Amino acid sequence: MTGADDPIVPQGTLFMSPDVNAARSFFSQKSRAMTPKLMTVAEAVSRFIHHGDYLASGGFGGVRIATAILHEIVRQRITHLGFSGHTATHDFQILAAGRSFDRCDVAYVVGLETRGLSPNSRRYMESGEVKTTEWSNATLGWRYKAAAMGVPFLPVRSLLGTDVFRYSAAKEIICPFTGEKLAAVPALFPDVGIIHVHRADVYGNAQVDGIAIADYDVARASERLIITTERLVSTEEVRKDPARTMVPHWLTDAVCHVPYGSYPGNMPYEYYSDEEHLAEWLEAEKDQATLDAFLNKYIYGTRDFAEYVALKGGEKRMAELRALEPLRRD
Repeated sequence: MTGADDPIVPQGTLFMSPDVNAARSFFSQKSRAMTPKLMTVAEAVSRFIHHGDYLASGGFGGVRIATAILHEIVRQRITHLGFSGHTATHDFQILAAGRSFDRCDVAYVVGLETRGLSPNSRRYMESGEVKTTEWSNATLGWRYKAAAMGVPFLPVRSLLGTDVFRYSAAKEIICPFTGEKLAAVPALFPDVGIIHVHRADVYGNAQVDGIAIADYDVARASERLIITTERLVSTEEVRKDPARTMVPHWLTDAVCHVPYGSYPGNMPYEYYSDEEHLAEWLEAEKDQATLDAFLNKYIYGTRDFAEYVALKGGEKRMAELRALEPLRRD
């Protein structure tokens, strides 16, 4: 028998160790030199993302996501990944279509916001093939922050008393100063992070216009980091406005120049999401045969992301989407 005041013992699996000293040892070996890191998406994925790795995807929902990297993971048939489902919509949908992950820290997945639920993602999550541990968006984001700060956990006033806590891998602790119950959320050090940005130089100094969501911390928590960028610019151009530099070069392992790299998602101040194509995804997912044909056409049957964009109308379609997106006002 347990009493009403007995602490809940969370049932979730901790997929990644919060061992700060091990992470520090890895990071200490990374070069700080400003060396060119420009390469193709195919090269970046084959070099830095491996079967069994744990992956963190930047952006928010369908906004500023590294779609080209996600497609290439599926195209190269990389599987058994762990995945951080932090505000994950179309990125989650792509990886679920490729059955690329088999374990997932869940905060927001399966849903595509106002567009509805991804039928295939739902089938995959209900199949029993994916191990899950639950978090809220806030606490999963704070796990990145703990890693970026170099501490093994952060104490938070969240989750306690909820079923999310029950199915998480957090721990109940007592504050040594106030005696208050708190939840300890462990640091999350992904093997690899992928982030799409507005501009970057060849060394990996990367800038974002607008809000960064959790990407500032994702960049600092991830052992390896792949940046895709709308525009490749000179270092002198980056230095004109250093306040917008979210990622310094020493965090970055690969830079890939990918115009329209968030398509069919939104890129703030650049282009709006392609709602017609996202609806096409949802329609194709209604049965497996239709989804297989869809993936063969758009991912397996294309050489790269540029060919995919060309299939969906190329520059003409992107001009239409640019016309829908508000311009930046400084």
